[in-house]
Amino acid sequence: MPDSPIRGGTTTSAVLLATTPACRLSSGDGTLLDRLHDQLSVLPVRDVLVVSAGGGLGADLRGVAKIARTTTGTVAVLPADLVAHTEALALLLEHPAHDTAALIAHDAATSPLRPPVRVEGGKVVAAGSSFHLVPEANATFRGVLQTGESDLPALADIAEELAELSEAGKLGPVTAVEAVDLLLVGLVRSGVSVRAAAIGPLHADRVSGQNAADAAVVRLSEVDEEQVRLDTSVKDDDGFLATFLVSSWTRHLIRPAVLLKLAPNTVTGFSAGLALLAAVWFSAGTQGGRLAGAVLLYLSFALDCLDGQLARYTRTFSPLGAWADGMSDRFKEYVVYVGLAFGFAGPGIWPLAVGAMILQVVRHAIDATYAGAVADAAKVGAMWGRPARSLMESHDARRDHAGVLRIAQRLERGTVARWLKKIVVLPIGERMALIAVTAAGWNARVTFLSLLCWGGVAALYQLAGRIARSAR
Repeated sequence: MPDSPIRGGTTTSAVLLATTPACRLSSGDGTLLDRLHDQLSVLPVRDVLVVSAGGGLGADLRGVAKIARTTTGTVAVLPADLVAHTEALALLLEHPAHDTAALIAHDAATSPLRPPVRVEGGKVVAAGSSFHLVPEANATFRGVLQTGESDLPALADIAEELAELSEAGKLGPVTAVEAVDLLLVGLVRSGVSVRAAAIGPLHADRVSGQNAADAAVVRLSEVDEEQVRLDTSVKDDDGFLATFLVSSWTRHLIRPAVLLKLAPNTVTGFSAGLALLAAVWFSAGTQGGRLAGAVLLYLSFALDCLDGQLARYTRTFSPLGAWADGMSDRFKEYVVYVGLAFGFAGPGIWPLAVGAMILQVVRHAIDATYAGAVADAAKVGAMWGRPARSLMESHDARRDHAGVLRIAQRLERGTVARWLKKIVVLPIGERMALIAVTAAGWNARVTFLSLLCWGGVAALYQLAGRIARSAR
């Protein structure tokens, strides 16, 4: 079990399972094992530990257990017969959470080398091998498993238990090829939370022969990894305005921002600054001032989208960044309310401004408290705290709430209806657009009345949905 240091300064160790002969297959420039070494050298990996005891499945599992008990930091286990995009490996190894996660793909392949899993709410809730079945499988495990530092004792215990079962012949005809698959099964069945890292259009395939290895390498060349990274940096579940009128062009600013070495938090600061300038222009109370404020507010929201895109592209998430982004959103919106109120000459504007502000506070409270309640419910295993596995799960809800859920689920089925639903809830993009258009075209009174009316409908929709879902 040689220890081959690859890169210092990080807390992740990579364990390569190199017992199977397939890892010695050619990948064009060296073997598959050599190729994985080269890929890991450009990723944030502290060292690479190669398990090649030659003693079969039990020996491999005991090797993993030994490493888990003696290593600090995150441990990633990879089979050395893997042919994968470097970007696919980075989804785990460069993720700032350094948590327990598995590389998965949402396809229908369920062969022993691509075992089935079931993913719910971004978590792997069931995993299979040739010895373990998965009901309602909706994805496949791609062979790369990362274990967070806090879960290493569980990984060690599971690996040792599986080794004993294997050596006692209680796992059937399972071979060393399935070592990493069994580890995932053990982690999931022991209750460890395993994040599902979906590879999307990227590839990660395990191979058993030279022809399969050659075909897998060719498949890698058919995908532009850099373009995939750029595309996945842009949220695919954002609001209508953010998707079609902002992210459609801010995506082209991501690479220039990287070249300029702009941090996401810096972009967040620029966004807040533009919103403050917008509020100043709004406070002038003139038609030109409101128009200038509307343009600045739109640009501020564009930078608000860009900071998240830049964070996803560079994988530089942080608790501070998330907090700063959330606080910035609140600051920008409320300072604009104040600017609009100051710039309106007529009476009765401040009660409208305060009312609009209170309404947004209530809406955020509804979302925040529900998210906290879901997290608490999930910890104790309550059914309503679990993500729905299908659209038909609402039949298990109480009859007086099921109707609301079915309406929401129907809206998710059609493209037009889905976008209408996103618009109805008045997310921040739509709110910024509503403020900009009504302020530039009319005045602050129209802006606040629009926010109160539309926001009130959105709040009732949110509240009804939260009540219905929590009553399942």
